Amino acid sequence: MRQGTDGQAVIRFRAVGVSLLLAHLLLVGWLTLRPLDVPWMDAPNLSPFAGIRADLSLGPAAAFRRIGGGLLLLAPLGVLLPMAGGRLYVSPWLSLARTVAAGALISLAIELGQTGVAGQVVDVDSLFLNTAGVALAHALVVPACRACLRRRGGPEPRVVSRGGHEAPQGSTPTISGVGMAP
Repeated sequence: MRQGTDGQAVIRFRAVGVSLLLAHLLLVGWLTLRPLDVPWMDAPNLSPFAGIRADLSLGPAAAFRRIGGGLLLLAPLGVLLPMAGGRLYVSPWLSLARTVAAGALISLAIELGQTGVAGQVVDVDSLFLNTAGVALAHALVVPACRACLRRRGGPEPRVVSRGGHEAPQGSTPTISGVGMAP
C-alpha cells in the first residue's frame, strides 16, 4: 500500500530498494551457499554462544574479525528491507520488529540451506549474529533517514477516520438491482 500522493517518487524509492535487496541477497547466497573444498570440517554448532566463546578465546583480533563478519553479513538488510517497503510514516518499533523478524528468517533459511552444501556447517551463533546485525543497522540508520526524508517534504500519510474509513474520499458506491441468491 502506497502512502502519500507523490506516487512516482515512492515507486522509484521502492524499486531501488528492491534492486539493492536482491543484489545483496544474491551476494550473500553466493558467499554462504557455495561448496567449499576443505580437507576437514568442524562439527555443526548447535549450542548457543559456544562458537562466540570459542572466537573470543582466539584473541581480540580474530574474535573481532569473526564476530564482526557475522554481524556485517546480513546487516544491510536492516536498511534495505524498510527501503523496499517504501514507508515513511510507520511506527519505529513495528518497523524494527518486522525487519528483525525478516532478517532472522532469512538467516535461518541460509543456515538450513547450508546443511546440503559440501564444506559448509550449520552454526546457531551465525543466526544470532546475523539477526543482531540486522537489528543494529536498522536501529542506527532507518529512524534517522526517515526523519530526514520527512523533513525534506516526503509524502504525507493518508488521513483515516476512527472507523477505519478514509475521510476525504467519501462513501463507497453501491450497485442497485442486485438480488439475493436463493
